[in-house]
Amino acid sequence: MFNFFGKQNDKASSPTSVVRTPTGPTNVAEFLAKGTVSIKDLIAPSYIEVDFNNIKIDDKYYRTLYVVGYPRYVSANWLYPLITFDHPLYISMYVYPTESKNVLEDLKRKIAEMEATIENDIKAGKVVDPTVQVALDDALALQAELAKGAERFFQFGLYITIPADTLEELNRISKEVDSILASLLVVARQATLEMEEGFKSTLPMFYDKLGVWRNMDTTSLATTFPFATASLTRNEGILYGINEHDGSLIIFDRFTLENANAVILGKSGGGKSFMVKLESLRLLMLGTDVIIVDPENEYQKLCQSVGGEFVVFAANSQYKINPFDLTTVNPEPDELSNKILDLHSLMRVIMGELTPSQDAMLDRALVATYREKGITAEPETFTKEPPLLEDLYKIFLGMETPESKELADRLEKFVQGSASGIFNQQSNFDIKNPFTVFGIRDLEENLRPIAMYIVLDYIWNRVRKDKKKRVLIVDEAWYLIKQKDSGSYLHSFAKRARKYQLGLTTITQDVEDFLATDEGKAIITNSSLQIILKQSTAAVEKITETFYLTGGEKHFLLSAGVGEGLFFAGHNHVGFHVVASDEEKGLIE
Repeated sequence: MFNFFGKQNDKASSPTSVVRTPTGPTNVAEFLAKGTVSIKDLIAPSYIEVDFNNIKIDDKYYRTLYVVGYPRYVSANWLYPLITFDHPLYISMYVYPTESKNVLEDLKRKIAEMEATIENDIKAGKVVDPTVQVALDDALALQAELAKGAERFFQFGLYITIPADTLEELNRISKEVDSILASLLVVARQATLEMEEGFKSTLPMFYDKLGVWRNMDTTSLATTFPFATASLTRNEGILYGINEHDGSLIIFDRFTLENANAVILGKSGGGKSFMVKLESLRLLMLGTDVIIVDPENEYQKLCQSVGGEFVVFAANSQYKINPFDLTTVNPEPDELSNKILDLHSLMRVIMGELTPSQDAMLDRALVATYREKGITAEPETFTKEPPLLEDLYKIFLGMETPESKELADRLEKFVQGSASGIFNQQSNFDIKNPFTVFGIRDLEENLRPIAMYIVLDYIWNRVRKDKKKRVLIVDEAWYLIKQKDSGSYLHSFAKRARKYQLGLTTITQDVEDFLATDEGKAIITNSSLQIILKQSTAAVEKITETFYLTGGEKHFLLSAGVGEGLFFAGHNHVGFHVVASDEEKGLIE
């Protein structure tokens, strides 16, 4: 028979022992014919090599660590960093109940010893050892709990086996695991000269060959339980859905996170729009203003249902926005210079790439445009009527150089051409309705990024006037992300929103394009709330890499139904599905 764990060679001259299969016939059919092969023979490895600090089974290396020191204080699920370590680990926990009577007797003796030690130090005029005093306090508290029956006592063993393909990888992973344990104030040791026993101890057979235990009471033992579900039920906030793991409600207030930004990723038909409409409706009921940038006019019916204001952004629309507007209420000291910098980005979106000399010329022209209207860096001049796009166009023509003429030609479409009625008029409305939607569906495709940029800039000026809880929803954000300047502006918006009690919600179905840009990744990093709905096979690999998803989470996203996905809030994330009442469905649909 093949021996899976053979007798170790104990010759002193050989630091390594090898257990190999016996020589003889290798034809399994021949063995089966003779009736000498069992299941154990078929699954056994070809050889096992036991070394001082590792064990090699076939081509795989293993190293076992056992824990000898634990932190004084721990919280629930404190082993989470170890359980979720980004490499396979074999972790075994052994729990042995003990008789409280025996423990109480041992505690009584130990308490007497520590009290005697402290008393002797005091009599000798020495400073009492603080570690002895702390241990005495813990022992007295535990004695009281055991006597009342509030706690029980256990022996606890924790062993970790690390698999690796090479010895170099094994050493590297061992250092990483040791670092994680050290960050938890856990002291671990390698099972030197006991690697075979250590490996057996981490097999799922309850075969404790190491026997390295630590005393633990019931409360301490409960905190080591490794399968804690992240509960996202709070006393305040709105209902987002139902936790797929334990059936609890996900009730959450995004404004309690370090920032209120959210990013929603999902394929077309995955339920993104329905979920965002539902969140908007519930936020509105709790007094949070909602502003939506809507490229497809998907939110028009909901806006009408709740008495909101739908702002149509088109050539023949009554609503106009001037991108040159300045904040006149409590302006910042560098208001004009910041506005000119924002206009630089907008002009690059409108006119395309600019050379360094063209960019410098644009800067001079923008300053001159404001100066012609009597507007300088002094805040009292901001109340004057701001310039229009045609004023910048005239400044370029007045420079009378080939380069300025080229820049004027790039602007001509928006001043005298087909897009002249959209961006070249003074602003004529203000955001006063708690539910405001900007619809830009009627614009041609290449004008949508420009309109979205101008709308965002207009919203930013209004948000700074009056600080209150608001949520800004930017649907189809890939329109902005696909251009570097507009993508950078959206990223800047996400970083600054928190200061003005604003939460930015970024939605996209073109996940690959969004994650392929630095700006898209930065927006995700600056969003404390992340919701990933059903994904396509092409996009799921990129999402798995970005969000460090497990294999189970990856398959869940591929097989998820409409309105199902992963809900990330800070460090917690769960699977969830969206639920809505019939009344809410009626308003949305």
